[in-house]
Amino acid sequence: MEIWLVTLILIGAMILLITEKLPVDLTSIGIIVALVFSGILAPKEAIAGFASPAVITVGSMFLISKGMIRTGAVGFISQKVIEYSRGRPGLAIFLILVIVGTASAFINNTPVVVLFIPIILSLGCELGFSPSKVLIPVSYASILAGTCTLIGTSTNIIISDLSAAHGFGSLSMFELSPLGAPVALLGIFFLVFAGPKLMPSMHNPVCELKDDEHRRYLAELHIPRESPVIGKDPKSYFSQKYPEMDVLELIRYSHVYYPDRDAVKMAADDLLLVKGSANDLVEILHDDLVQLPLAEQGINFETEQKGSLIVELIIPPQSSLLSERLVSSRLRRDPDIHIIAIKRRALHYDEPKVKDIRLKIGDILLVRLPESSLQRLRGETDFIIVEDVHHEIEHKRLARRAFLIFGAMVVAASTGLADILICALAAAFLMILTGCLQLRDAYRAMDGRVLFIIIAMIALSAALEKTGASEFYARAFLDLFSGASPVFVMSGVILLTSISTHVLSNNATAILLLPIAISAAQSLGVDPKPFIIAVCFGASACFATPIGYQTNLLVYGPGGYRFSDYFKLGMPLNLLVWVMGSLFIPMIWPF
Repeated sequence: MEIWLVTLILIGAMILLITEKLPVDLTSIGIIVALVFSGILAPKEAIAGFASPAVITVGSMFLISKGMIRTGAVGFISQKVIEYSRGRPGLAIFLILVIVGTASAFINNTPVVVLFIPIILSLGCELGFSPSKVLIPVSYASILAGTCTLIGTSTNIIISDLSAAHGFGSLSMFELSPLGAPVALLGIFFLVFAGPKLMPSMHNPVCELKDDEHRRYLAELHIPRESPVIGKDPKSYFSQKYPEMDVLELIRYSHVYYPDRDAVKMAADDLLLVKGSANDLVEILHDDLVQLPLAEQGINFETEQKGSLIVELIIPPQSSLLSERLVSSRLRRDPDIHIIAIKRRALHYDEPKVKDIRLKIGDILLVRLPESSLQRLRGETDFIIVEDVHHEIEHKRLARRAFLIFGAMVVAASTGLADILICALAAAFLMILTGCLQLRDAYRAMDGRVLFIIIAMIALSAALEKTGASEFYARAFLDLFSGASPVFVMSGVILLTSISTHVLSNNATAILLLPIAISAAQSLGVDPKPFIIAVCFGASACFATPIGYQTNLLVYGPGGYRFSDYFKLGMPLNLLVWVMGSLFIPMIWPF
């Protein structure tokens, strides 16, 4: 009775997840509720997924990815890909898939995919392609490459250990390569050509956050006497290091120079009127090249300063600040507010200096303020606080630190120094501790939908195992091949394993089906080794849904995908693994 009940819940869950009649996270909660109310799982068993290593690992990866974005480390890699691809989207996609595939053959593929998700989102804006056409192929490339070596995926290691425990020897480092490498190469070439055609073209919300013309501010910068920019040409010097910043005017005492037409070098106490993105304005202040005339002396613009935010203040129609000069306004007198720049429609102003600007409706001030004062200022009616800009600013001087943390995590996880869960948690902790990621940004980085899907699938997997449904269906499936030749039975093992890994996790599938596969081989009187290899390839052939593999879930949210999108490329890849495995496993590992 319980087997049929859990089967109904599984079928209902799959229908809801594929059709998305209900939000995915609501369906996930419904799965847990159904398993508890049906009596299949106790409440503690149903919510055990909240403490699952998979959930904590994926959650930590979200934080690490956000830290890489906020420090500009992702932007650096993006620019290198653009440079080597010469700005051609097709070549850039090919390079990404090759890099992801090569890396995933030797290191855990989860951090590799985590690293490339924001890179692809950024490249989509730079090269004009939709990230949703690339993110699923990247996940699939990492899975395909994982079958090339013993350490490419944890499933291979588990199967190797189980094989040795059953007395059939462990797998060597490159034992899977003769078949794994050709499958991966064919799969990646298929993804390069079919991905852009079969994947949906979703709007990229990240492009809207780019610092284009409508997100640039006017700022006045003072050159201190010890500044290294003294004697430099303002136009060429800043355009190289801060490409999104234009120097409009250089003011020296009562004389105004225009760097576009006047040959002038910067000198101490000059004022620069610049137009630039929030990123570049904050970065130039971090670099101690210039100072803010409007800010009191001694203000610290170091990114490591904790509890401070960069926000926008919008002047509404009812504000009492209207028509006030910026320098004499109460904003200037507020000790918590440090004015960096101003943005006005068409960036037009009539006053000779920024401090003399009279505030108008719709003016936007870029300011720095302590987080502790945010609640007090939210109650103000003289301006509206917009915090989005804070989450777009990159702290580029911390990029090296973020790279070191990410690299250390990959090395530690790949060499077996520590489990991927511990490595990911440690890396997320260090990202926050070292200032690469602020705690408030860490909470925003979490994708609740993805985490709830994992938790629900862990509960459903536990129910299938507890009721014996998974083993019941596995043996019933293999009974269909009763009396068939070893090749057909082994082909059935690949197919069964691939189907199972879309519902159970790939590791759980391997643990469940390996003894069944060995038993099937022994009943036929043949060497179980081809059947063990069949389980290896089948357990990693999880392409048709997002719920069987961590990397598939990681790209689900950023790509804006539906469950059905995974079928388009996933089914052909499942077929590729099944056919090539059925044809070549008996040749490479004879019975």
